[in-house]
Amino acid sequence: MKNDADPLRWETLPQRLHDFAAERDWQPFHAPKNLASALIVEAGELLEHFQWLTEDQSRALAQPGPAKDAVAAEMADVLLYLVQLASALEVDLLDAAARKMVVNAAKYPVEKARGRADRASEL
Repeated sequence: MKNDADPLRWETLPQRLHDFAAERDWQPFHAPKNLASALIVEAGELLEHFQWLTEDQSRALAQPGPAKDAVAAEMADVLLYLVQLASALEVDLLDAAARKMVVNAAKYPVEKARGRADRASEL
């Protein structure tokens, strides 16, 4: 496995995660179902940091400090499981995101959606 101090790049992240799991013999546990479940667990842990906060308090998490660091760690867990799931299912996340953005642009045209959240699902 590459040195953990090597800069992390999007292109090498799936392989580094694969190598990390392989070194620990975790592949038997990394079925897509298990990765999806772990992803949701981590997303729930991320959400815990926002539970009971006001909108302003949640925006304050952007300020440097222990709270932001804790949120960043949970976000990283979500990302890592998502990348592993994409790798297991052979999904190109950037391509899937690009295609989804085209769908969203058609579904939510600027002239109908600008500044509106109340009827976004109807657009």
